[in-house]
Amino acid sequence: MNATFKTVMLWMSLLVVIFLAWHFAQIQKKETSLKFSEFMTQVDAGQVQDATIVGYDIKGHFTSREPFRTTAPPDFPDYIKALLSKKVQVTVERDQTPAWANMLISWAPFLLLIGFWVFFMRQMQSGGNKALSFGKSKAKLLASQQKKVTFKDVAGVDEAKEELQEIIEFLREPQKFQKLGGRIPKGVLLMGPPGTGKTLLARAIAGEANVPFFSISGSDFVEMFVGVGASRVRDLFEQGKKNAPCIIFIDE
Repeated sequence: MNATFKTVMLWMSLLVVIFLAWHFAQIQKKETSLKFSEFMTQVDAGQVQDATIVGYDIKGHFTSREPFRTTAPPDFPDYIKALLSKKVQVTVERDQTPAWANMLISWAPFLLLIGFWVFFMRQMQSGGNKALSFGKSKAKLLASQQKKVTFKDVAGVDEAKEELQEIIEFLREPQKFQKLGGRIPKGVLLMGPPGTGKTLLARAIAGEANVPFFSISGSDFVEMFVGVGASRVRDLFEQGKKNAPCIIFIDE
């Protein structure tokens, strides 16, 4: 199944669910739900034109043609006589729908919405992760068994390597600087055209200091859902705190 067909089916399912939810909502809005005592008051006042009785459920119309619905108590069988005495057109139908079916029909729009939401979240995650991990960071941790990069692998940026040496020393021996009241910079901005070695230089810092290296693209923080990007930022820095000291590299 190609991606285009999946997308079309996804949006068609969304439209069907929205239509069903709207349809059931409109049906419920059109009918006035009454207490049985209020219904009998309207009957006594001659305001009820017709009534259809299905089991304990009563549907009908007022003389103003406004539809209504109510439920009769099982211990009040004489209400039909009251309807007939007020010349209400009464229709009695046999209830052939099981109770569980009525309940399923009433809950169907909500179940469809929940089912669609779970399906949509799984599709957004390409089917690989659970919906609950939607706001998790996509940062990649450089495994220790991968090839270690050091300053020996980076050529042509001697001035940058010299300026970054202090950060490497702080990552190696933070206690030495903390005793003197020193603080490590909050971050380092590496500027330059693509292909000039910014990512390699960042990996080399982690390799020289022998600390974990998290790599992520800035575009991973941009999502169509409000709050997902911020959630991923928070999760990324939570991972960083758990692996401190470490380096978090955010590529453009």
